[in-house]
Amino acid sequence: MKIRIMAALLAASVALPFGAANATDLEVTHWWTSGGESAAVAELAKAFDATGNHWVDGAIAGSGGTARPIMISRITGGDPMGATQFNHGRQAEELVQAGLMRDLTDVATAEHWKDIIRPASLLDSCTIDGKIYCAPVNIHSWQWLWLSNAAFKKAGVEVPKNWDEFVAAAPALEKAGIIPLAVGGQPWQATGAFDVLMVAVAGKDTFNKVFKDKDAEVAAGPEIAKVFKAADDARRMAKGSNVQDWNQATNLVITGKAGGQIMGDWAQGEFALAGQKAGTDYTCLPGLGVNEIISTGGDAFYFPLLKDEEKSKAQAVLAKTLLDPKTQVAFNLKKGSLPVRGDVDLAAANDCMKKGLDILAKGNVIQGTDQLLSADSQKQKEDLFSEFFANPSMTPEDAQKRFAKIIASAD
Repeated sequence: MKIRIMAALLAASVALPFGAANATDLEVTHWWTSGGESAAVAELAKAFDATGNHWVDGAIAGSGGTARPIMISRITGGDPMGATQFNHGRQAEELVQAGLMRDLTDVATAEHWKDIIRPASLLDSCTIDGKIYCAPVNIHSWQWLWLSNAAFKKAGVEVPKNWDEFVAAAPALEKAGIIPLAVGGQPWQATGAFDVLMVAVAGKDTFNKVFKDKDAEVAAGPEIAKVFKAADDARRMAKGSNVQDWNQATNLVITGKAGGQIMGDWAQGEFALAGQKAGTDYTCLPGLGVNEIISTGGDAFYFPLLKDEEKSKAQAVLAKTLLDPKTQVAFNLKKGSLPVRGDVDLAAANDCMKKGLDILAKGNVIQGTDQLLSADSQKQKEDLFSEFFANPSMTPEDAQKRFAKIIASAD
């Protein structure tokens, strides 16, 4: 991708500013298209429109794996949007290095982002060569098991309190005609589930040795073998969940057709939209009820470099608005995520969000793999686990060997 980006610099430097509408229209691209996500992004649009500017929504369906190549192609091809979503981490690293993204250090300094954004690793992920290039908007943690209380009642078993109890309950769920574990067909869902299992089964230290230190020996060792055994259990339990999108898998849990789902806290937006209440209709187990640790990845907005001065001014206003306390509360309550500001009032948070806030306050956190691995290494990992979950003939042992090779060459 580096070659493509550098080759596009000339095209970008002579491109006209996008759009020909009034100067304060700003196109914002993102992949938030489920019901709960759309409700959340509407809060961002409303806050920006209130500044006298206009949010031009550029939603791209199909999740980040589909949206990011489109976003990158537009930026490198000289047709940049006003702002675009990426995950915290290294997804936009090469775009920044190619000089295609706006430096937000002046906005961040004026708004005291270093004093208010927590944990500091979120802003660190936006910082390259001492300059800040993105505005974090939320903390999304992957480490959750969402359970349908109705499904377990129908199966005649207690709602599990941890992963082992969930695995043990699978036969009763199947006997009742319920899919134990809902997993959609998008590659990132399978690899995300594996990462969650790694923290729950092998613990925080092993997770960091593999993904942060890139220790291939640990990746090939006995602790990770236990994780692959758990992934094999998950693969078996997910048989029959023939859906593609993550929110379709969440809907299986909401409707009691599936017992549970390993998914990030953004699933809460779907439960809320369906009128379900945490602790009553569904149960959430951070760290799969084994290791109550959450990752501090999430979403941030980057701002492509534009020629139009008025749109550049609107970019600065949007960056400021995204971190406004009222915007942070309104957006994150709808999104199911945690705010990046440590000084906002979340009295309206539900039971699951309060669990996440408590874990965050205790410092029981890890960085997300998007922050620790390059986009290329992430793609290799997604390819492996997509195949593993789709192909029962691939043994856990063979999958682990491939995984260890990926970590050995990871950057």
